Amino acid sequence: MSQQFSSYISYNIGYINFYMIDYRDSAKRMTNETAGELALRRIREDLISGALPPGSKIKLEQARDRYSVSVSTLREILSRLTTENLVIAEGQRGFEVSPASRRELLELADLRVLLECHAIGLSFTAGDLDWEARLVSAHHKLSAVERSLLGGDPSRTLEWVRYDWEFHQAMVSACNSATLMATLSSVFDRFLRYHLLAQSFRGKPVVDDHKRLFELAMNRDLAGACAMLTKHVQNGAAHVLKSGRIP
Repeated sequence: MSQQFSSYISYNIGYINFYMIDYRDSAKRMTNETAGELALRRIREDLISGALPPGSKIKLEQARDRYSVSVSTLREILSRLTTENLVIAEGQRGFEVSPASRRELLELADLRVLLECHAIGLSFTAGDLDWEARLVSAHHKLSAVERSLLGGDPSRTLEWVRYDWEFHQAMVSACNSATLMATLSSVFDRFLRYHLLAQSFRGKPVVDDHKRLFELAMNRDLAGACAMLTKHVQNGAAHVLKSGRIP
């Protein structure tokens, strides 16, 4: 299964952008994005998906043509992305994609657990029937895709990326804090970047984790959900490191 996943996602890595646009920015796509906003979104997606590899130089002239914006706009966008640690500014030498490292992965894992557990607690307190319905729907879609992946069908890998996000987002969607959601989203994306670099699916353990998280969330068991989430994230980080793709 892991080998099939690796081959499929290596071939299709550039197309992850389609799914990220679809599930992350569906509301924004209903409005008229400026060229700069569109370029920011596309560059960010390319950084997370690995289409712009860690440690690579970002050549402004090539990027200008690829993202259809001026060099000055590109500089503004890349400067903004330095605040998320996705890009490094090198002074007069331009910009570089942030490298991937074991240390950052483990820091992101810890930060994700801290933020997501807090958001889950708020959601468990405030969540209503609509919140439960979102969670049920998200888990149903995720589990359907995971059954296909476990059955040896890697063609739904990109859907899994989408529905994994939707499931975790649904759990925290009643936290009533836009700032917390935005911060968690940024950390989730940076953590996802490492999973996409590792190019492998954990298989049944991650499916079991999601099922248990769903059950605990429906029962509003905060202690159990946070313990399960901690295990889920830490095992995910360990799996990425085991892949040998992160220095």
